[in-house]
Amino acid sequence: QVQLVESGGGLVQAGGSLRLSCTASGRTFSSYAMGWFRQAPGKEREFVAAISWIGSRTSYADSVKGRFTISRDNGKHTLYLQMNSLKPDDTAAYYCAAGPTMATMSSQYYYWGQGTQVTVSS
Repeated sequence: QVQLVESGGGLVQAGGSLRLSCTASGRTFSSYAMGWFRQAPGKEREFVAAISWIGSRTSYADSVKGRFTISRDNGKHTLYLQMNSLKPDDTAAYYCAAGPTMATMSSQYYYWGQGTQVTVSS
C-alpha cells in the first residue's frame, strides 16, 4: 500500500514557474514507477510525465516537453514536477500516481493522490 500526498500547487501568472511535490508513505516507494497526470474542468485526465523506479528514464507529453521536468528522490520518498514557462492551458488539478511501469494510461497506475490545483492566469 502506498499513500500519496501532493503539494505545491497555486496561482501563477503565465510564464511563471511552480514545483509540485508528491510525498509517499510506506517503504515501497522506490519499487514503483511514478507519473503525473492532470485534469481540467470538463476534460478527461491526461498524462503529463512519468519516471522509472530508479529515476533513470523519463517520458513527457508533447504539450509539456521542454517546459516540465519530472524527478524523484527515493531517499525522501518524494516525486517532483518542475513546471516552467507555464501557460493558461496548463491550468488543471495535478495528480501523482504509482504503478508497476512507466505508462501514459491512467488505468496502469495503482495508487493516486488527491490532487493539487494549478491555476495559470493570462
